[in-house]
Amino acid sequence: MKTDMSLVHLISNASVLVQLVMLLLLVVSFVSWVIIFKRFSVLSKAQKHIRSFEEEFWSGVDLGRLYVRVNSNPTPESGQENIFRAGFKEFARLRQHSQADAEAVMEGMQRAMRVTLSREQERLEKSLSFLATVGSTSPYVGLFGTVWGIMNSFRSLAEMNQATLAVVAPGIAEALIATAMGLFAAIPAVVAYNRYAAQVESILNSYYTFADEFSSILHRKAHAQGDISNASAQTEA
Repeated sequence: MKTDMSLVHLISNASVLVQLVMLLLLVVSFVSWVIIFKRFSVLSKAQKHIRSFEEEFWSGVDLGRLYVRVNSNPTPESGQENIFRAGFKEFARLRQHSQADAEAVMEGMQRAMRVTLSREQERLEKSLSFLATVGSTSPYVGLFGTVWGIMNSFRSLAEMNQATLAVVAPGIAEALIATAMGLFAAIPAVVAYNRYAAQVESILNSYYTFADEFSSILHRKAHAQGDISNASAQTEA
């Protein structure tokens, strides 16, 4: 008598616990792929906006006009634009107070940019921890289902008078499907996590570099204004 070894038959005849393990791995794999495609879109847009905003920023445009432009027509996906907007807004606000010295202005501006940088990092790294968890735990979850299935196969085998390969094979095959599904869920998650983690690090490095360069530009402006104010005060005296 030929034993039905089709995938559907093996899964449908597996034990309840093994089926639950398979279902869990299937759901986890589906969620992982959704995250993979979403993160690909987010990180691709972030890299694209880095190039476009840097071209505009270093084109020699007046910073005040650039602020008006990004404030009236913002691009939420552009991390550098968000950092620029937060820093320049705080810089301009503090400069309106005549008693605020240059160092206080710079400290407030840098604090505003650090907050925005933290938010951008959180946005870029969103759901990456889930991919890391799936990549590290799915093989073990699948292995648990395999061990449980093989254990049940040998328990059933012990109750039979005559043991043959045809009797043992279906139980072992259905148990091994859990391991295969665990690897199917883990491998894409690990590959995507490693790739996206490297991309996030590269993007954040660009953000930090821009923040430092922007701080240097505003630092010169703040101290130049301070020197002008001091010269004016000495002339009046």
